[in-house]
Amino acid sequence: MDRSTKRNWGQSIREGLVSGTIASIASTIALSILGKAELGKTAAPINGPSQWIWGRHAPYQDRFSLRYTIVGYAIHHAASVFWALWYEKLRQRMGPAERVAGALAPAVITAAAAYAVDFHFTPKRLTPGFEHRLSQRSLLMVYGTFALELAATALVGHYKSSDKHR
Repeated sequence: MDRSTKRNWGQSIREGLVSGTIASIASTIALSILGKAELGKTAAPINGPSQWIWGRHAPYQDRFSLRYTIVGYAIHHAASVFWALWYEKLRQRMGPAERVAGALAPAVITAAAAYAVDFHFTPKRLTPGFEHRLSQRSLLMVYGTFALELAATALVGHYKSSDKHR
């Protein structure tokens, strides 16, 4: 691996940590709002990913708890950072995010890939779990929020770095 490849991976990891964290927070807020709207329970969808640890009953826990909500968020956050890393690598290959389309296209591709993997290629126990509680429309809104936040983070980062060079 040459030096530029290592630097590109290092940069992608740093940027993936930032964009993944922001996208994780934004999509968790969306999960909470949609959980309140559809179920009257803000924590219910966030508890879903904790099925990775606690089993199939976890997505049906309605209340906030350390056991289900914090573990569910931690798993969601880790998955968000994982997908953000791939977003950053894809964006790196496509060039700088100088325009909205340059940031949004790889974000939509990444969110669509995450959706496909999460719901079509993953064993049931390792799905996000919130699909057990939310409508298909809400799931699309959550993944859309994730994509928009990836793109927004890239655009803000681009404009901040171009301001430094002025």
